[in-house]
Amino acid sequence: MGTFQIEGGHQLKGEIQPQGAKNEALQILCAVLLTPEKVTIHNIPDIIDINKLISLLGNLGVKIQKLAHGSYSFQADDLNLKYLESPEFKKEGSSLRGSIMIVGPLLARFGKGYIPKPGGDKIGRRRLDTHFEGFIKLGAKFRYNREEYFYGVEADELQGTYMLLDEASVTGTANIVMAAVLAKGTTTIYNAACEPYLQQLCKMLNRMGAKISGVGSNLLSIEGVEALGGCDHTVLPDMIEIGSWIGLAAMTKSELTIKNVSWENLGNIPTVFRKLGITLEKRGDDIYIPEHKDGYEIQNYIDGSILTIADAPWPGFTPDLLSIVLVIATQARGSVLIHQKMFESRLFFVDKLIDMGAKIILCDPHRASVIGHDFKSQLKATTMVSPDIRAGISLLIAALSAKGTSTIHNIEQIDRGYENIDGRLKAIGAKIVRTA
Repeated sequence: MGTFQIEGGHQLKGEIQPQGAKNEALQILCAVLLTPEKVTIHNIPDIIDINKLISLLGNLGVKIQKLAHGSYSFQADDLNLKYLESPEFKKEGSSLRGSIMIVGPLLARFGKGYIPKPGGDKIGRRRLDTHFEGFIKLGAKFRYNREEYFYGVEADELQGTYMLLDEASVTGTANIVMAAVLAKGTTTIYNAACEPYLQQLCKMLNRMGAKISGVGSNLLSIEGVEALGGCDHTVLPDMIEIGSWIGLAAMTKSELTIKNVSWENLGNIPTVFRKLGITLEKRGDDIYIPEHKDGYEIQNYIDGSILTIADAPWPGFTPDLLSIVLVIATQARGSVLIHQKMFESRLFFVDKLIDMGAKIILCDPHRASVIGHDFKSQLKATTMVSPDIRAGISLLIAALSAKGTSTIHNIEQIDRGYENIDGRLKAIGAKIVRTA
C-alpha cells in the first residue's frame, strides 16, 4: 500500500495541464469494439483504471499500438470471444467498474456480452439495472449466475425501440447507445444522460458512421446502421481534475493557471466555485486563479439563507466535485450545506477533516454542514487512509493546506484517477514524497 508524505502550508505557483477525462476515456475505449477498422484515440490519461481497461482489451484480442504519450490505435478485427468466459476475464473485469461498458458493443456486434460484477470505488450502491433493462428492451436475453456474480446478455438480433430510463445513468446511457447503433430500426432513449462525456461518445460514433441525433439533450434518437468504420478522436480535458486544481489553488492561497480547460464543456462548475467566493478568470481557454490573500467568502441566497450545493445529473453539478467543494468550504468565510444526493457513502471521509480541525457536522449519509474557518485556524496535519479516488484527492488538498506533515495511505486509490499526481504537484512547488 503506497503512501504520500505531504508537508503542508506552502503556497504553490505556476501552470498545470489537466489530463484527459477518465470518464470519457472509459467509454471511448469500449467503443473501439464496435468496428473491425482502426480507431485512433488521443489524450488518454495514463492512470490505473484506464491502463487496466486497455490491458483487458488487449487480452480480448484488440490490436493495440502506442503511438505517443496518451495516443493509441486500436483494431478489433480478430477478437477472442472465449476470453469472456475465462477465469482471467472474471478476475480482471471484476476489478474495474468501467468494464461494464464492453457489454453493449459486444452485444451489438457479436450478439453476446458478458461481465463479472464490477468493483471500483466504495462509495455506495451503483446499480447495473439501467444497463441491462436497456439491453432487454432492445431484444436481448439476460442471465445472471449468482454463485459467480456473472452477468450475460445474448441476442440473435437487436431491434430498435422506445425506452424511458429509470435514471439518467451516464455509463448506462453510453452502454445502451453503443448497443443501439447497430440495432435494426430506430431507438429512442428518454431521460438519457447528457454529460460532455456522453456527448463526446455520440460525436465519435457519428464520425464512425452512426446516426445519432439529439446529442447534448436527454432525448436521443439512434437510427441503426449495418456497420461502423474507424476514426480519430481526442478526449476532453478532465473536468474533475480541473475542479480539483481550482480547490487546491484556493486552499493554499496559490496563484495558478490551469491550461486548456475546454471552457465550453465545464457547464456550471465555474459558477459553483464562484459562489464559494473563489475568483476565476477566463484567459483564452485557460483558467487563471489569483492568490486569495484575503481568503474567500461563501455567498448566501438572496434572502440571506445558507447556501446549499447539491449534485444532480448534467447540466447540474457533478457529484465527483462535491468532496472538493466540502474541503474548500472548511477555510471559507461563512457556511454551506453540502447535499450528496447520488451516493450514500461519499461523505464518510469527513471524519478525517474533523480530525484535522475542520468544523463539519455530518447530518446523515447524504448531508454535511460546513462552518468555514476563514483561515484563522489552519488545518492540522494527520495520518489518513484514502477510501476512494475523489475523497483521496480532497484529503490530499487538505494536507497541502495543513500545518505540519501529513501521511496518506492507500494512494493507489488516487492513482486510479490522477496521472502522475505527485510529479505534477512538485512542479508547482508542493512538498510531497511518495513511498512504497
